[in-house]
Amino acid sequence: MRINMELGKRIFIIAEIGINHNGSMQYAKELIDLAKDCGCDAVKFQKRTIDVVYKKEFLESPRLSPWGNTQRDQKEGLEFSIDQYHEIDTYCKDISIEWFVSCWDIPSQINMRKFNTRYNKVASAMATNHEFLKVVAEEKKPTFLSTGMTDIKEIEQAVKFFDEASCPITLMHTVSTYPAQEKHLNLNCIKTLKEKFGKPIGYSGHEATVLPSVIAAVLGATCIERHITLDRAMYGSDQAASLQKNGLRDLVNSVRKSEIVLGNGEKTIIPEEIEVAKKLRYWYQN
Repeated sequence: MRINMELGKRIFIIAEIGINHNGSMQYAKELIDLAKDCGCDAVKFQKRTIDVVYKKEFLESPRLSPWGNTQRDQKEGLEFSIDQYHEIDTYCKDISIEWFVSCWDIPSQINMRKFNTRYNKVASAMATNHEFLKVVAEEKKPTFLSTGMTDIKEIEQAVKFFDEASCPITLMHTVSTYPAQEKHLNLNCIKTLKEKFGKPIGYSGHEATVLPSVIAAVLGATCIERHITLDRAMYGSDQAASLQKNGLRDLVNSVRKSEIVLGNGEKTIIPEEIEVAKKLRYWYQN
């Protein structure tokens, strides 16, 4: 299914797996199944070239994790290889769900082109990396651009690269704290970004609750992205900001219901009202 990048169409729901698979292909497949079973339109992963994204000194520094005692051990333990992404590609095709990635460096972005996924995603952390934005934009795929940790001027600069490349984008209102406090979500930015840029606006939420995503849909978000997890108590910095099965199912059902109850905004007399009018408007019968 192709996302319709125009407001008022079916809302595209992305289940962000990210690194919540903890390096386990079994967990990854269970998360893909979870997204599919709950009615999501796509799943998304993250891809990094460890030695590009992190400095050597940082990677050599201590960090206790299930994979070892250094930051490198932890980062490499969470990173899927290209061969593993081939397995993910096959699995997603077998169960008919879209998948794509947010890359954190140019080599990863270029390397992942071999999968020819339908969409691109720019993480908030990469939204001010202009060289990276140019590489993404040149692919001309529909791209979701998160706007956490940016101001309007920085968003304008990012949008310019995509406009110059004639690459369609959806700006994703985002607050980059994990989990985000509801008092910081500022969902009215969805309207602000729409008025400022005239582009489809989505919402990428990091709160632990469902309601803000539903409110975002009512405010006109064309896309909702939420982190998902098998268990919030699992190891990982994103787990606490993620939805488990029941929360994800509630979110999808509520967003789909919002699409129904909002309607098309045209004021008409529906056929079901005609008979009611005949009964209640007694003067029609005189």
